[in-house]
Amino acid sequence: MDNKAMYKIGYGLYVLSARVNGADNACIINTAIQVTSAPNRISVTVNKQNKTHDMIVDSGKFNISMLSESADFAVFERFGFQSGANADKLADYSNVARSENGIIYLPQSTTAFLSATVFSAVDLGTHTMFIANVTDGALTSDANSLTYDYYQKNIKPKPAKPVSSGKPVYRCRICGYVHEGELPPDFVCPVCKHGVSDFEKIS
Repeated sequence: MDNKAMYKIGYGLYVLSARVNGADNACIINTAIQVTSAPNRISVTVNKQNKTHDMIVDSGKFNISMLSESADFAVFERFGFQSGANADKLADYSNVARSENGIIYLPQSTTAFLSATVFSAVDLGTHTMFIANVTDGALTSDANSLTYDYYQKNIKPKPAKPVSSGKPVYRCRICGYVHEGELPPDFVCPVCKHGVSDFEKIS
């Protein structure tokens, strides 16, 4: 199978945030969708390695900020390319607001936000799908919502070509991480936690 076919699905990109015991965290996801309109429910699917995942399990609540085409790459570096288990992603970052549920959302670089309370959860092995009731939401701008395709073509920096060492070199299509040497089948990107199917051989 050509895994590039999967990239033609119309993914959006979002900042998913949660709060537990007075602590905030957020991560980038690309799996959010409205599943029913009456009642108004959405689903988000989150990697279990993300700290935000465990915070949603504990609190049963989250916010989702829909990123816009005006989002800077720094948003992805902050919320997507580091782990909340090792770094305070909100340190020295003031571009947030709080909704009525007390959880942060991004009022800038976004088109809207939604607040939600978990209705049910589905264990998908490496990920959990949270199905949630929408409790609040508002528009934050009239910009175009960011798609994964737009991010790849217009926001993500183009990586420099690596110097050849004779070993095969693979690059993560998601974050640009470069790995030298063969990839074992269970390899996971140390930066964005995506698997082997999201790597391309570049030399």
